[in-house]
Amino acid sequence: MGWPKITKTTNQTGSPDWLILTLTLLLVFLGLLIIADASAVVAQIDFGDQFYYVKKQAFWLAISLSLMIITSLINYRKLKPFTSWFLVLTIIPLILVLIPGLGEKRLGAQRWLGVGQFGFQPSELAKLALIVWGASFFDNLLVPVKRKIVTINEKLTSRQVNSRPIWPFWLVLVLLAFLVMLEPDLGTTIVIVATGFCLAFLAETPAWKIIAFSLLGLGAGLLLIIASPYRQERLLTFLNPNRDPQGASYHTQQILIALGSGGLFGQGITQGRQKYAYLPEVVTDSIFAVVGEELGFLGASALVLLLATLSLACLGLSSKAPDRFGQLICAGVGTLIGIQTVINLGAIVGIFPLTGIPLPLISYGGSSLVVCLVGLGLVLSVSRCRIEVRR
Repeated sequence: MGWPKITKTTNQTGSPDWLILTLTLLLVFLGLLIIADASAVVAQIDFGDQFYYVKKQAFWLAISLSLMIITSLINYRKLKPFTSWFLVLTIIPLILVLIPGLGEKRLGAQRWLGVGQFGFQPSELAKLALIVWGASFFDNLLVPVKRKIVTINEKLTSRQVNSRPIWPFWLVLVLLAFLVMLEPDLGTTIVIVATGFCLAFLAETPAWKIIAFSLLGLGAGLLLIIASPYRQERLLTFLNPNRDPQGASYHTQQILIALGSGGLFGQGITQGRQKYAYLPEVVTDSIFAVVGEELGFLGASALVLLLATLSLACLGLSSKAPDRFGQLICAGVGTLIGIQTVINLGAIVGIFPLTGIPLPLISYGGSSLVVCLVGLGLVLSVSRCRIEVRR
């Protein structure tokens, strides 16, 4: 009589991760309140309706939450066969947005596809597509090893996985970054590339390959900055914020004024002054400056802590996921939220040049909100899965 055959199946039999779900709901509703406060003045000036931005954001929030719930109820493993199609359906609008007449040009960049009165940024979708397809790609590298090796130690298994070619992943990463860069959108390109590198690292890609591509990416980024006058201007402004206070440095100066005037406890909710047409992009890139001015260092720190906890919770869940596909989805979404938060806040406090990256779940923008919540829906789907052993 032989040993009983043991197989593992992954089923959605558990409840979602309540910490991630609670943090997500708390942050999106805080974001809606902050947008209502920060946008009232500019919305009244531009559209004659002080609730213009908050009503549009509430519309996108309803759609995003619905998509998050639906995604969380679907077994994420069933989505794996469709990840390549998702990638293709992401690349198509990235190409369409570059065609004159189809893509909408705003603030010098052609990043939006118009849908009625609403616009959508395909570059935001590219972030999620890279994570989902990348997780499937690296998981597929492990499948043959898992079938043939059961008792070999993890170190040997990793060496065999890493010996397999991963150039298709780098090719897709370069393609997505190239298409986004043509819009042009250097900030989103940086986020996509950084997320891709983190995903490759978490998938146990050899360090020398990541270092080599990082050096190539850094060189390409420097060339793009040198080749573009407005990027040169942003870099010079970052190096010397006082060089042109009424021109190129104006945005940075107003952000610093807002943060400095907030002090420890802030001016009070709705009492901030910089949102009165002083602070550019007040509901998107610069929304954290309004938080810092009205809620002070303590309130701003609390918001940063919530975002950091959400990012770390996703990364922590990745270690408990039942398979590599789920692990990389959780790690990818957590990394994406963390990278965007660091870049946005770094630009606000003057550590990085201004890049136009929104603050996840807080800044105004339907595209970013949809992508973040669908990504978190996938994370919640992973958290609901449990491994069952059958003999």
